[in-house]
Amino acid sequence: MSSSPKYVISGPSLSFCGLLTIVFITLKLTNVIDWSWWLVLLPLYGPWTAFFLFFLMVSFVLVVMSGGRKNG
Repeated sequence: MSSSPKYVISGPSLSFCGLLTIVFITLKLTNVIDWSWWLVLLPLYGPWTAFFLFFLMVSFVLVVMSGGRKNG
């Protein structure tokens, strides 16, 4: 009797921001766009920005729900 694997390990996947970064780098290196490098690499900061904004929103909701009161 052959057993099938329970877990399938797949290779790394590419997110939308990663794909957009690769496209921008390709366009920059082929001189199609004349942007500075910080603009070309800006999509790399998308996930970090989303995480930071989510953290701020959760923190704000927690402060509002606690009534903004200090313990003590």
